[in-house]
Amino acid sequence: MRKIKAQLFISLDGVVEAPDQWHFPYFNEEMGAAVDATLGRADTLLLGRRTYDSFAGAWPEREAAGGEDAPFAKVLGDARKIVVSKGPYDFTWRNSELLVGDLATAVAALKNEPGADTPVWISGSVSVVRQLVAAGLLDELNLLLHPIAVRTGMRLFEEDAPPIPLELVSAETFRTGVLNLFYAVATAPGEGTYEDAKTHLPQH
Repeated sequence: MRKIKAQLFISLDGVVEAPDQWHFPYFNEEMGAAVDATLGRADTLLLGRRTYDSFAGAWPEREAAGGEDAPFAKVLGDARKIVVSKGPYDFTWRNSELLVGDLATAVAALKNEPGADTPVWISGSVSVVRQLVAAGLLDELNLLLHPIAVRTGMRLFEEDAPPIPLELVSAETFRTGVLNLFYAVATAPGEGTYEDAKTHLPQH
């Protein structure tokens, strides 16, 4: 069974909107390697309409320009790109297709496709990530946590929604202070009170 994984740039205060406005000062070779190890190895991408529009408006031109980012642009171009959109779409970027039917049903079918060793990656696409977490279909969440409080913008987890327990799978600290965090969606931690917690306080 294929796994569905999502990667997002996120600020210390939880903002994931418009990372191009705040994350580039932290983008070094360590982060480049982290992105290459995920999106750079993907053969299938699942993207929301807005993220797809952003990618399609930039990466084909970068591939054609033949600059330093052309090899990565080619990887994205060669990957199968499944786009979540409420309406029809006229694709101009190769290997792009519209997700057909209900998101949860289509993603459940995608997980059952051959290729267990190659996860389906989501980049950005906050609405898609939220829906898949709620449906129990997201296997892993890769957050590149930046040491900056952006103060304004869309946050990954919306307010007025049930808590989402997560299990830390791995963590790496970059020289810039960025944390490369991998989480799996976990079961609820159970109940706890201060009476339980105080037994773990130091005894002086």
